[in-house]
Amino acid sequence: MQIPTLITERLWLKPLVAEDAPQIQKLYPHWEIVRYMVASVPWPYPDNGAENYVNNVALPDMAKGIAWFWTIRRREAPDDLMGLICLYDVEDNNRGFWLAPEYQRQGYMREASTVVTDYWFNTLNKPLLRAPKAALNSRSQLISASSGMRLIRTGKQEYVSGLLDSELWEITRNEWNARQVN
Repeated sequence: MQIPTLITERLWLKPLVAEDAPQIQKLYPHWEIVRYMVASVPWPYPDNGAENYVNNVALPDMAKGIAWFWTIRRREAPDDLMGLICLYDVEDNNRGFWLAPEYQRQGYMREASTVVTDYWFNTLNKPLLRAPKAALNSRSQLISASSGMRLIRTGKQEYVSGLLDSELWEITRNEWNARQVN
């Protein structure tokens, strides 16, 4: 299945390609982005970190049909990458995202998350979406809560910034679609 470009009022979500790695390398390695990422993310971020991730993790998983990755871009600046959002068909970890600090707090991630979550439920026909996060990641919590997700589990997990309290949030397709009608 080919991954489509998704368009919202302000955003263009373009499927990830190898040529996106240089822009990711410039934007991603900032502490405010990586501190709540899983501990497998190398820190300090290596000079070839984005190229390695895109070519050896993201694109192969997309080819296997277990992941869907989009770059996030403003419609008014479609050549400039702002962040990344992905869906994964793995247990308890279906959606992840990051946004460069200069684009945060403007509703862009909420907008991207809405269209991608709808794709998960109504194009891929998945019954349940779960998103893990560090409990300290209050902005990610707000995105989950505002989309109707609920906290279902807490625990501890290793993140780039160390062992932290962790949360798992979820929403079902029926719950999602009921919210979209209202």
